[in-house]
Amino acid sequence: MKRIFLSAIALVALACTTQVYAQKNPMVGGAAMYATKDIVDNAVNSKDHTTLVAAVKAAGLVETLKSAGPFTVFAPTNEAFDKLPAGTVATLLKPENKATLTKILTYHVVPGKWTAAEIEKAIKKGKGKAELKTASGGKLWAWMEGKKLMIKDEKGGSATVTIANVMQKNGVIHVVDTVLMPK
Repeated sequence: MKRIFLSAIALVALACTTQVYAQKNPMVGGAAMYATKDIVDNAVNSKDHTTLVAAVKAAGLVETLKSAGPFTVFAPTNEAFDKLPAGTVATLLKPENKATLTKILTYHVVPGKWTAAEIEKAIKKGKGKAELKTASGGKLWAWMEGKKLMIKDEKGGSATVTIANVMQKNGVIHVVDTVLMPK
């Protein structure tokens, strides 16, 4: 009986260790995201963020997102970009549209490191809604729908945070299912 009890304790300890590791380096797009790497170095490994990475490169934002920050990035997936009208991404990636692309991408960045818990705290303080100022100078609004963290853009669109708290050495990423659009 004593041996069974000790085995059960060992299994629980192993499960807790595995869970802590998974939280520390969560999987995004089939790749582990390491808290010791910067936003760009992690994002390039996610197969779900190839469109975002291409856009960041086209906008010339790689060095900015590799800098010390800290930044909070609401990172749209490839599927989020696919929801845009046909041809939108190809048009935005053209050199002549770099300013527009940069505005859209920096609209997904909030200065500082905002974990989901900190955003939820701001939502409670704001009596159900929190306003976040983006790096582009725009505004995003956050609220909770049950246990889901939601983000609204200036055009009235909304995104769901599908993976929260992907810690980076220069901030945090929250994966979102929709591209957020500034005015």
